[in-house]
Amino acid sequence: MRMTRLILATAVMLTALGFARAQYGDLGDLKIAKPDDKVDVKSTPAPKDAVNLFFGKNLDRWVMRNDEKKSAEWEVLKGGVAQAKAGDIITKEQFSGHFMLHVEFRVPYLPDQKGQGRGNSGVYVQGRYEVQVLDSYGLDSKNNDCGAIYEVAAPLVNACKAPTVWQSYDIEFTAPKCADGKKTEPARMTVHQNGVLVQDDVKISVDNTRAGRGGEPCTPGPIMLQYHGAPVQFRNIWLVQKK
Repeated sequence: MRMTRLILATAVMLTALGFARAQYGDLGDLKIAKPDDKVDVKSTPAPKDAVNLFFGKNLDRWVMRNDEKKSAEWEVLKGGVAQAKAGDIITKEQFSGHFMLHVEFRVPYLPDQKGQGRGNSGVYVQGRYEVQVLDSYGLDSKNNDCGAIYEVAAPLVNACKAPTVWQSYDIEFTAPKCADGKKTEPARMTVHQNGVLVQDDVKISVDNTRAGRGGEPCTPGPIMLQYHGAPVQFRNIWLVQKK
């Protein structure tokens, strides 16, 4: 009986390891448009005035979206990488006004999946406005693909690297303008993906993109990272408040 259990446990472990390798290993016969698409984006160090939201050691600044008394349950892997699992996470701190958010991410290679099943996640600014994370490599990008403000604006160009390769978002966000607690102007967002402009000072026509936390748009909100069933990975997340 003990030997049988040992064999079964070993088989499960080897299967899991093989699955992990397939997700972040060989890209098989995936057609690569240009060599640079398989080169990790260069990591950008946080400036001195930045708020370090994740610098590789722990997720102490984060909690679970659906239970803010619980510490973030995502895995922190070797090399300073946070891997999505178990639900969305949000920052303890909330942000308003005008700021720049830097996020580095990579999506797994899931060739058996299609569309929104291929490495889906998202970066939600103020917990309300999603910049989509997805394996959209080589696609004619729509408003639900990587680089999109979800269901609001498609990216200007498809700037995606191949799956398994590190990418970056630099998101410049301006919160809605309000008077007497009522919104007078919408939120605005400019996004660079891997250094390429994909959203240019877009007015966000909604107060909450799909699956966002919602809430009053005239109040501050956290940064939220979505778990959508795929082991999407993140590193080097920081924010600089601007005037």
